[in-house]
Amino acid sequence: MADSPRTIGVGIVGLGFMGVTHLRNWLAMPGVRVTMLCDAKRLPTDGDFSAIGGNIGGGPPLKVDPVRVRLTPNFDDLLADPATEIVDICVPTVAHKPLVLAALKAGKHVVCEKPLARTAADAYDMAAAAEQSRGILLPAMVIRFWPEYRWLKAAIADRRFGDVIAARFTRLAEPPAWSPDFMDGARSGGALLDLHIHDVDFIQHCFGPPVAVSAVGRVVRSGAVDHVAAVFRVRSGAAVSAEGGWVMTPGCGFVMSWQVVWERATAEYDCRRGAEALRLLEPGRPPQTIAVSGPDGYRAELEYATECVRAGVRPSIVTAREAAHAVAICEAEEVSVRRGGEATPALRMN
Repeated sequence: MADSPRTIGVGIVGLGFMGVTHLRNWLAMPGVRVTMLCDAKRLPTDGDFSAIGGNIGGGPPLKVDPVRVRLTPNFDDLLADPATEIVDICVPTVAHKPLVLAALKAGKHVVCEKPLARTAADAYDMAAAAEQSRGILLPAMVIRFWPEYRWLKAAIADRRFGDVIAARFTRLAEPPAWSPDFMDGARSGGALLDLHIHDVDFIQHCFGPPVAVSAVGRVVRSGAVDHVAAVFRVRSGAAVSAEGGWVMTPGCGFVMSWQVVWERATAEYDCRRGAEALRLLEPGRPPQTIAVSGPDGYRAELEYATECVRAGVRPSIVTAREAAHAVAICEAEEVSVRRGGEATPALRMN
C-alpha cells in the first residue's frame, strides 16, 4: 500500500462567510488538520459557526471542538505555531497585504481570498514577495477551479469547437448584507472588485490579459462601483463582455452564468438550472446537458493548495501575479466608468 500523505496543519484567519466556507472544506479533507482559528472580532468561544452565511454554498450547521482546534484573536499566535503550515486568509480586503506579507515572512504557505488586495499596487507588491518567498501564495480565484468553468477553459484551449466568436459572463447578486465591510467601498472596492473580479480573472485565464477595457457602471451603495457592464478587447479578436453587480432587489438571489459562441457550437451555463446548468448546442444535434464531475471550486482550490505544498511547487493554475493583473484590469474598468472611453490596464508582467 502507498503511504498516506502527511498531515498538513491549516490555520484560518477571518471567520465570516468565506472563512467558514473554507473551514467547512478543510475539515472534510483527508490529510488536513485545522490547527487554529483566528478572528479579532468574531470568534465564538463554543466553536459554533452555524449562524454565519452568505450568497452561495451552505450546508449543515458547523461546530468545531474548541479543545481540538485552538481559537485565538491574535494573529501572531498563528504565525508562531509550528503545526500550522498553511495560513488561510479570509479577512476584509484592506487587511490582506499586511497579513500575507507577515505570513510569508514567517515561512508559512498562504491561501488568500480574492481580491488579492484593495489596489493593484499592493497586489503586485504581494506577488513580488511571493515570488521570492520560501512559502507559496495561492490566490483563491475560485472560478478557475469551478467544474463548469474548468470545462469551458479546456474547450477554449483545445479549440474543439473552433475559434471563439463571442463570450459573455454574468455575476449578479443582492447586496451582501451578511457583512458591513462590503458596503464600505473604500475597504472592499465595491462589487467591481469583490464580485465582478471573478469573471475578470476568468476572462484573462481564457483569453489572456485584455489589451483595453471599456465599461459603464453605477455607484449605488458602497461609494465604489456597485454595478458594471464591461467589454474587453482581447488579442484573439473575440467579442468578450461581462456584467456584474450586487444591487439586485432582495428576492432575486444570486446568478452566475456564461454563454460562449464558437465557430461550431454554443455552450451556456446558468447556476440556477441545477443539474441542467451546463448545456451544449452543436449544428445538426439536439441540445445536450453536459455533466461535469469533481468537487466544487472551494474544495478544489484548497485541495490544489495542499498538492502544491506537498510537492514543493508554486501554483500554476493561478499565480499571485495573475491575481494582481485581475485587480489592475478592474481598476482600468473603474477609470472607464468614471471618465468614459476605453482604458488600458496598467499590468506589471514581472
